[in-house]
Amino acid sequence: MAVRRRSNARTLSSNTGAEKLPFDIDEVMRRIRAAVADVPDAAMFALRDLGYGSLFQQLVACIISIRTTDEVSLPTALALLSQAPAPADVAALDVADIDAAIRSATFHGPKAAQIHAIAKRAIEEFDGELPADAEVLQSFAGVGPKCANLALGVARNVPRISVDVHVWRVVNRWGYVEGRTPEATLRALERVLPKRYWIEINRRLVPFGKHICTGVRPKCSTCPVLAYCRQVGVTEHR
Repeated sequence: MAVRRRSNARTLSSNTGAEKLPFDIDEVMRRIRAAVADVPDAAMFALRDLGYGSLFQQLVACIISIRTTDEVSLPTALALLSQAPAPADVAALDVADIDAAIRSATFHGPKAAQIHAIAKRAIEEFDGELPADAEVLQSFAGVGPKCANLALGVARNVPRISVDVHVWRVVNRWGYVEGRTPEATLRALERVLPKRYWIEINRRLVPFGKHICTGVRPKCSTCPVLAYCRQVGVTEHR
């Protein structure tokens, strides 16, 4: 896997014929921050701002969000956490009760069992307070690097990069890194992305990927970072 380094030379886009500027992550992030200011925040950050910012709550919400859109996962997480905000509250529920609360989420049955198991372990092994340790979090069934890193970043401000489908698509499309999988992209980003953006990149690129740099026919004509984007893999755009 190769990492695409910043080039001092200008390049041409085969899609637009426009000159491309040397990639500047600071300017790109500044422009994206402004571009998504008026659209809904990424679900995990929105949940935190609604008062559900504990590591346990963020981990539960991230499990709910797997293969589920933000528009569904946020109210679904709220449906569960509003009635059972702490590990003890969730552990006191039957798996069927959890399943009923999160039924709108994809794969709600297995997720309900996983959430219940995490709540029980949180009480039995950690006195109800999950540790800020990615390895521990990934030892729970259903928790991979994406959820562990995102929960740690949002809940505890631990600098970790969370690569979901939007982050994966956008940074590869930029030509900033090259990674065939989210895991490979995570490793590549860890080498080149300034640490000050490790948490923020998920917060900004989720809405950016949903509303501007879409999976099919991205809105290149109105994209605020088109001058920096190599448009890798883009064959058709708006």
